[in-house]
Amino acid sequence: MVSQFGSLGYTIMGKTADLTSAVSKHVNRKLSGRKKCGRKRCTTNRENCSLERLVKQNRFKNLGELHQEWTEAGVKASRATTHRRVKEFGYSCRIPLVKPLLNHRQCQRRLTWAKEKKKWTVAQWSKVLFSDESNRIWHLPQPGVLDWPGNSSDLNPIENLWGIVKRKMRNKRPKNADELKKPGLPCHLSSATD
Repeated sequence: MVSQFGSLGYTIMGKTADLTSAVSKHVNRKLSGRKKCGRKRCTTNRENCSLERLVKQNRFKNLGELHQEWTEAGVKASRATTHRRVKEFGYSCRIPLVKPLLNHRQCQRRLTWAKEKKKWTVAQWSKVLFSDESNRIWHLPQPGVLDWPGNSSDLNPIENLWGIVKRKMRNKRPKNADELKKPGLPCHLSSATD
């Protein structure tokens, strides 16, 4: 192949073409809406619209729940694709409420409480029943209630348990207690619900 470049054109195998026409062809191809090269999108516009509707219906659903509902509707997409599409819609995930910071007095009360309980034995702690605000318990009036500094739910060890449960259940959404106790779940998790 013989090439000869001049100031106004180029010659390949005896054919001469104007260099400006070659450039204009390339530019016209770009402007004519030629599709981009690369991997084809695995979801259709219709499927993407159905995912956007799922997000709008309940903005408190996590990514795992959105992905599960979307794929149950017949869409073949990975969890990563689901995440990309939700971001393409302009959504970002964040904690809905900002918790107020502790003031100086609350910090002092927490520190005093921790210092008082620092030397407690296992026997003393075993007499404490921890729960969270969503649970109600029956108790007799005679047992004492552990003093607790205000705005200190993070000191409650049950919050750590909820974190473990959420991580273990990220992709599993049991609808009742029987499904929760099915084999395949970690032993300590299913026994914790008994």
